[in-house]
Amino acid sequence: MIQLWNWYKKKSFILKITTGFILGIIVGLIFGPSASTLAPLGTLFLNLLKMVVVPLILLTLIVSVNNSNPKELGRIGIKIFPYYLITTAVSLLLGIWIAKLINPGIGLSMPGSENFEVPEAPSAIEVFLNIVPTNIFQSLANGDILSVVFLALVVGFAVSFMRHSKDQKMRDQGNLLLNLSEAGSEVTFRILNGVLQYAPIGVLGITANSIGNQGFDTLQSLGKYVLASYVGVGVQMFIIFPLILLLFRVPVLKFFKNVREALLTAFVTCSSLGTLPVTLKAAKKAGISDRVADFTLPVGATVNMNGSAIHFGVGVIFAAEIVGYDLSIGTIIGIILTGTLAAVGTAGVPGAGLIGMSIVFTQAGLPIEIVGLTAGVNVITDMVFTTCNVTGDIVGAAVVDKSEQKHSDYNEPVADMTIKTISK
Repeated sequence: MIQLWNWYKKKSFILKITTGFILGIIVGLIFGPSASTLAPLGTLFLNLLKMVVVPLILLTLIVSVNNSNPKELGRIGIKIFPYYLITTAVSLLLGIWIAKLINPGIGLSMPGSENFEVPEAPSAIEVFLNIVPTNIFQSLANGDILSVVFLALVVGFAVSFMRHSKDQKMRDQGNLLLNLSEAGSEVTFRILNGVLQYAPIGVLGITANSIGNQGFDTLQSLGKYVLASYVGVGVQMFIIFPLILLLFRVPVLKFFKNVREALLTAFVTCSSLGTLPVTLKAAKKAGISDRVADFTLPVGATVNMNGSAIHFGVGVIFAAEIVGYDLSIGTIIGIILTGTLAAVGTAGVPGAGLIGMSIVFTQAGLPIEIVGLTAGVNVITDMVFTTCNVTGDIVGAAVVDKSEQKHSDYNEPVADMTIKTISK
């Protein structure tokens, strides 16, 4: 039994989740509505995801704030981080727009979604005001994601202030709080790894239940979901990124020719971090200086997720159409804010797509059962999402490098500005 478990653990997450999805399709087609007896397997998986989302956000952001000292980032950091945030937000909005054109969820319903109550749509002002919680414990209990993010940032900056205080006692207390947060974060990631080991079984239950009740309608909608994902990435890769390069006078065709090995590696491996050595080599081939590439690309592989943002945008429209939820302007603003932070905060986490989608769905008031349904086609979409992520990293490095060339110290070695990242 132990040998079987070790064999299972060594298999890739993508292989396991895809196997669960395919088995779910087979069981659903063979047994029809009777496959709903497997639904509790999916419910258990979703409950486990909900359990880990809030502590993951809270502890990860507290630690991340303290591992990033803005005073030490220098001129390059000040340029690259706004690029990450803006392009991620644009990518998420693009995913929403493309999905609204293709309508992947129209005509599909999830078992039990007929009882879904559409939440009251908040205005844009209410979205911003509700970010600040009146009761932090209530926000944590209710899973108010934006409030949790706000709380984590406030606590994180307060701890950082304590750690850099001139008072030795306050410094010790700040370091103690950071150590506790890091320990809690490590515990959360260990729990998450356990949840993801169960994920294939949960996906099997969700897929079998959905296919058993609706048959090929589910597969047709998932096909449109994949199409929307590919179109969104195509627009980002071949229109938005080239426009950014042209704006900074970077030759587009030459740029893509020089970085094609990194993009191909990202497509095959589905891992931004795994592609990083090839990405660094490709950036230098594209003429990006070491002082820029060696800082921006490792950070970008950890926090810059343009493809993941498109994933979240397409997914939230897919879910909203399934339950008949018309998204208001206020809700969309909340989704953009949450999705941008989710794409940054969950980068590098195993199963980041599942966690990020769960965060965005929770913020939008959508049932996260649909997250489990889309997980089965992640093997098809992750390839292009990762390629888009890596492309965004190199484009960011290229435009920052271009802007740095006017400075007199461009060719001088840069001080070590590596940001410590938590183990994921």
